[in-house]
Amino acid sequence: MRMNGRSLPASMLLSIRDRRMQKANAAAHKTTGTTGTLVASYNVHKCIGVDRKFDPERTSRVIREIDPDVIALQEADNRFGDRDGLLDLPRLERETGLVPVPISATGKSHGWHGNVLLFKKGVVRDVHQIKLPGLEPRGAVVAEIEMDGSQTLRVIAAHLGLLRHSRSQQARVVLDLMNSPDEKPTLLLGDLNEWRLGNRSALNTLHATFGPQPPAVPTFPSNLPLLALDRIMTNRHGLIAAVEAHDTPLSRVASDHLPLTALVRLDRMADPDNAMMSPASQSV
Repeated sequence: MRMNGRSLPASMLLSIRDRRMQKANAAAHKTTGTTGTLVASYNVHKCIGVDRKFDPERTSRVIREIDPDVIALQEADNRFGDRDGLLDLPRLERETGLVPVPISATGKSHGWHGNVLLFKKGVVRDVHQIKLPGLEPRGAVVAEIEMDGSQTLRVIAAHLGLLRHSRSQQARVVLDLMNSPDEKPTLLLGDLNEWRLGNRSALNTLHATFGPQPPAVPTFPSNLPLLALDRIMTNRHGLIAAVEAHDTPLSRVASDHLPLTALVRLDRMADPDNAMMSPASQSV
């Protein structure tokens, strides 16, 4: 098995090296004065940690650690049966101010196919649930949130499939949600389940709209991140910064994925010159 022209073991060694570099630079990220709206994506693995314990309270503590303004959760519901939601969302709202984006979920489910989108400030203007193609039950939540009283940010929270062919189909559905590269500012965040980089990536079709992105950050497995399965992407140049894994003793055990975070520069949203207008020249 090869990855982007390298063997998988070689790519893993590079991931380990990159992780060490990211840790070495973490303090610099926090002291450069970069400000913005904190967004995050977190596959909570049905609140089952790497110690195989089901502990929704521990998952909530990780979310409180992150203290995001917007967060997309994946696998926050039981997969089978009534698809009951697993987190105490009213308590989470009281403790963090995070409010679930309202959707027409069935039963006691938190979200659409386990996808939950929560936000702290703003007004939700529009919400859509998108069923994604493929053999597995996968979906996306699309919400337009008025963030600061004037600028609207569209957020696509998705969980793509394990099969490469399905991911390719699902990426095309995401593109169908985008009318043109220079339309409203959009974030795509979630567990995109793609560890390949370069030409073999099932996400290559996203290049034209989402353009050059910050380097992919390994988030899986949480106790030794090697694969960049979780992503935060945008169709505006310079809209996101400081993309990094939320790597703490608690997050390393609470799920098999580390949360991924990024800062959104709301002041960049209104400038049409920041829109991605051409295919990307680097890997997603």
